[in-house]
Amino acid sequence: MGGGAAAGAAAAAARHRILMEEEEEQMTTYGSDDVASDWEFKIVRANTRAFRNPATLERLREEEAQAGWTMVEKFDNSRIRFKRPRQARLNDATLPAGVDPYRVHYGVSPVVFAGSLFIGILGLTAGIMLLTFLLVNAFAQ
Repeated sequence: MGGGAAAGAAAAAARHRILMEEEEEQMTTYGSDDVASDWEFKIVRANTRAFRNPATLERLREEEAQAGWTMVEKFDNSRIRFKRPRQARLNDATLPAGVDPYRVHYGVSPVVFAGSLFIGILGLTAGIMLLTFLLVNAFAQ
């Protein structure tokens, strides 16, 4: 994958992220009860369709419940919306080590995921080029 292709892929990913954020804005309407009850909201995202697996979804729900978060809705297999009473943040200091009450990402970080994907594509491309080179040389003899 050349520099132009990588830049194109990065631009496409940025456009996709903007479209997803716009979609989330339209999907996350808050009623007067939500605002009056003083709720906090967040969306937890995954790089993959991790939440299609019921066990993974349940694990996420249990992890978020430790900080007082309740699942509101599942947008799709990679985005889940949660809410909790704003006063729940008073308990954040007593949460077990490793529990981040404001986590908005599930799984490996987007940077690590993108880097792994890039390296994988680069390795696959190099492997195909090497195989092609060996086959051409084998038939040339």
